[in-house]
Amino acid sequence: MMNVDIVILAAGQGTRMKSKLPKVIHSLAGKPMLEHVMLTAQQAMQQQDKRQLHVVVGHGGDTVKHHLNHYAVNWITQAQQLGTGHAVAQAISHIDESDIVLILYGDVPLIQADTLHNLLTSAKQSGFALLTVELADATGYGRIVRNAQQQVTAIVEHKDATPEQLAIKEINTGIMAVKTEKLKHWLPKLSNDNAQGEYYLTDIVAMAVADGLTVNAVHPSCEQEVQGVNNRVQLAELERWFQFEQAKKLMLAGATVADPYRLDVRGDVNVGQDVFIDVNVVFEGAVTIGNNVVIGPNCVISDSVIADNAVIKAHSILESAEVGQEAEVGPFARLRPATVLAKKAKVGNFVETKKVNVGIGSKINHLTYVGDAEIGADVNIGAGTITCNYDGVNKHKTVIEDNVFIGSNSSLVAPLTIAQGATVGAGSTITRVVSAEQLAVARGKQMNIDGWQRPKKK
Repeated sequence: MMNVDIVILAAGQGTRMKSKLPKVIHSLAGKPMLEHVMLTAQQAMQQQDKRQLHVVVGHGGDTVKHHLNHYAVNWITQAQQLGTGHAVAQAISHIDESDIVLILYGDVPLIQADTLHNLLTSAKQSGFALLTVELADATGYGRIVRNAQQQVTAIVEHKDATPEQLAIKEINTGIMAVKTEKLKHWLPKLSNDNAQGEYYLTDIVAMAVADGLTVNAVHPSCEQEVQGVNNRVQLAELERWFQFEQAKKLMLAGATVADPYRLDVRGDVNVGQDVFIDVNVVFEGAVTIGNNVVIGPNCVISDSVIADNAVIKAHSILESAEVGQEAEVGPFARLRPATVLAKKAKVGNFVETKKVNVGIGSKINHLTYVGDAEIGADVNIGAGTITCNYDGVNKHKTVIEDNVFIGSNSSLVAPLTIAQGATVGAGSTITRVVSAEQLAVARGKQMNIDGWQRPKKK
């Protein structure tokens, strides 16, 4: 166990993104890149005695803080962007009693907690651990220089490298864990005498070697884990790789994914066995899916629970909803927050629900809005029906008890109760209680006029 300070560098302008937004706020899998790094760091630090998170911001710093102000963070401003060494130097005065400083980057969003744990363990042993990876094309990256004994001796930035050093495939990711006392000793010694005129954090590797420390190289599980984002093309490539990995997890858990390249997971999804997920489905937030569930194409499902054997048909949207066993939704249905469907309930095409409980076996099949309602078992609500739940100021509730039949094109003006077994005739506007087994009809009298002359075109 040890005390760890985490420093995330997030001050870069990201000019190649061609955006007014700071680069680290651009989204991957529904979250800002910086948020991915923060969450992973917190996960990796759970077993540490003390952990403090520092984020160094510069360009658009207020925007970054606004997007992530719900996290416990020590925000540090780097007024001038003079290199990674300069950025870490801005944070070092805020670090007092930690054993290790872990340095991460806000535009490297897919770093994994296990990798950070390995890095910290290695740093605890040697005092300095560096995350490196071998790339087929190392263009633009700092090269890892090793001696004849294969010990790390230095990092040479691409623009400062010799032709022999440019042939090296092992590169620096920039992610490292360093003993705090050593880092505080080395940072003031950094120089900007290089091609970029910047203070390179990587120069502390040579200082560590000169002081007799062994620099341990730790490797990630794959290169995408440490891939940085400099433009929107790289962001899209990383997004697709990440999404394919999410699809693989779902398939290994028991789901058939019609096309793993056409699925987006923007949260946490748990699936049962023998689930089928068709193309272009988007999951957001926390989603739980039971066994034998079928999800049709082009659905968006957010923060919802879907029970065993349910069917979600094409083009349906679920937001904070619960779908019971063997229930059916869609196609083209929208379940808004606090919608709960009981077993074998049906919500059909172009139906919108909100804050409603739909009882066992009840059906809302077509072209209907039901909000702020309690619906019993075996109810049938005809096409074009609406619950008029809003009076312009307040919402009111509609109660429809078991075995009620609501005819098509009816308006149910809340607050209202329609008791068990009642029937509402088609085209009715109902404003008063309908008692059990009654028929309620509320419509204008029909008139048929003989001799009617149709208008003629002039």
